[in-house]
Parts: sequence; structure tokens; C-alpha cells
Amino acid sequence: MKMRTLGRTGLQVSELALGGLFVSSIGGEFEQSRTATLRALELGINYIDTAPGYMDSEQVLGKVLEGVKRPLIISTKLGSRPHPFDPQNRDQLLWSLDESLRLLNRDSVDVLMVHEPERTGQYAWWTDLNRFTGPVVDVLHDLKRRGLVKWFGLGGTTAYQMARVMESNQFDVVLTAFNYNLLWREAEHEILPVAKKLNMGVVIGSPLQQGTLAKRHDDAVNDPTRIRWISKPRREQFKALYKYLDEIGMPLPELAMRFVISNPDISCVLSGCRSSAEVESNVGVVSKGPLPAEVLARCRQIADMLPYRPFEEPWALPFQIDTILPMGTPR
Repeated sequence: MKMRTLGRTGLQVSELALGGLFVSSIGGEFEQSRTATLRALELGINYIDTAPGYMDSEQVLGKVLEGVKRPLIISTKLGSRPHPFDPQNRDQLLWSLDESLRLLNRDSVDVLMVHEPERTGQYAWWTDLNRFTGPVVDVLHDLKRRGLVKWFGLGGTTAYQMARVMESNQFDVVLTAFNYNLLWREAEHEILPVAKKLNMGVVIGSPLQQGTLAKRHDDAVNDPTRIRWISKPRREQFKALYKYLDEIGMPLPELAMRFVISNPDISCVLSGCRSSAEVESNVGVVSKGPLPAEVLARCRQIADMLPYRPFEEPWALPFQIDTILPMGTPR
């Protein structure tokens, strides 16, 4: 497993990291999550991302990692706990990390992120939208002084609002999801340039767009009557992508994962952990290294066919749903 530097933290992280969203015991999946997580560590993954809002991910990881001696880099987040959560309440912020440490069975975390830091996102974190100040910033520095947190981060999904928070230069790492992969590249416009300017570590989430790029959907793409929510430009883009995959003989998830690690400004990309087989597959793909320049150039041409998302497009394309989605579907 190749290692990369997580920006100004100086931490050396595996270029393929473990996303804790699907590490869970819900539905009796604890043993599956345990086996997959330990297999990921065996294969060289050393960065694990989780959050209070990821079901019981923190608790499961705390049990699974008990007794693991090798150094690990753990990231979790503030937000979602307690219910209702008040981001302006210092006591709630402190309690949230205390609970994370208890569940993770750790004395400290390497990176503590503000979850959904955009004012128009899930929480109203900031008291001053020009300087991005508020109780959460004071709490972060207090936790760092106490040795409970080493580095500060931001974790969100918007490509432009989050860049404004980054510009405050108060954070060391940014995790951005759903806006940097083969077809969705909004992060290129502001998030990645700001991160490079400030030497922030960059973690990419959802490289497969929550499953959209995990497998091909030829039938749905080629049959206009199969699904009605997809726009004509997006349909033509997928046709071009699938045609190119046939030309180079490469599976879609391999192209998608290798695309992300082809960018030297990316510190690591999060991988799902639903099974050991999934972990092994992703590690095998990433081990093939960055894509050749000519492949990246062709991928750019395909991405540029639709550089911005159509207004009505959902955030993850539900190819299995044959219906017209209502206006305002989350994206």
C-alpha cells in the first residue's frame, strides 16, 4: 500500500482509506464488518474515517480495533449527537467527543472534523459567517490543548460553500464527498485549489458516487423508457463512458478508483467496507496505480460533456427506480 502525506498534518496515510459509513452491527452484520476491517488493516490501510451519524460505526470500530497494536489514524466528527443537536452549545460539543472516545475505546483521535460545515447545510455552526467563528472553534482548540485531538478537519458535500470555510485557514484536513470522481468534478473549481494553497490534507469520499459508478447500467442508459428522471445530456455521457470502457477493456469501478488516486493533490480516497471481498478488490485496483495520461485525457473529455449537474438530478442516480422523482429530491 502506497502512502501519501495528509497535507500540513505531516501524517503518512494509505492512499486507500477505510470509510466507516457501512461498518455496522445493524442487521447482524458485526462479524462481516469485523472481518472486513481487519482485512483492510492487513492489506496496509491505516486511515479510518467514521462519524456519530454513521449508525453504530464508532462502537463497532471500538470493538474491532481493541487489541490492534499497529499505529492507526482515526478521524471522527462533531454533529448528529445528542438529539436534537445544537452546534452552538459548548457542553454538547464536548460531550459528543467524549462519547466518540468512549465508543471508539481510544484516549484521543487524530482528526476531528466539523460535519457538514456549510451554514445552509445540516447545522448552523457559525456565529460569524465572515470569519467562521463560533463555539465549535473554541472547543476544537480546547480539545487540542488537552491532547484529545491532534488536527482539525471539515467534512461535507458542497463544492463552493465549504471552500469559503476552508479559506478561513483554521482547519488542516478537508473531506469532500460526491463532487470529485469520474463524472462529477465540482471540487476542482474551488475545494482542491484552496486545499493546495493552504496545504490542507484532502480526503475524497464516494469515489463511486454511492454506487452509481460501481457497476454499469447499460439497459437503463440505452432504453429511454426504462427510467424517466435522467436528463438527455447525462444519458449521452454515460453512453460515451461505457463505450470507452469497452474500448480499453477496463471495469467501471477500476477506472473510477484509479481516476481519484491519479491526482497527486489527493491524500487518500475512502473505500467501502461491506465485505472482505470488497476491500480486497479495492486494494487490488488501487495497487495498479494512476491512470495513463491518455486515459485521463479521454476521461476529461467525457466529464466535460456535462460539467455541472442538471437542476433536477438526484445526488446519487437511482438507476433501479423507474419513476419521475419529485422536485426537491435531495442531491
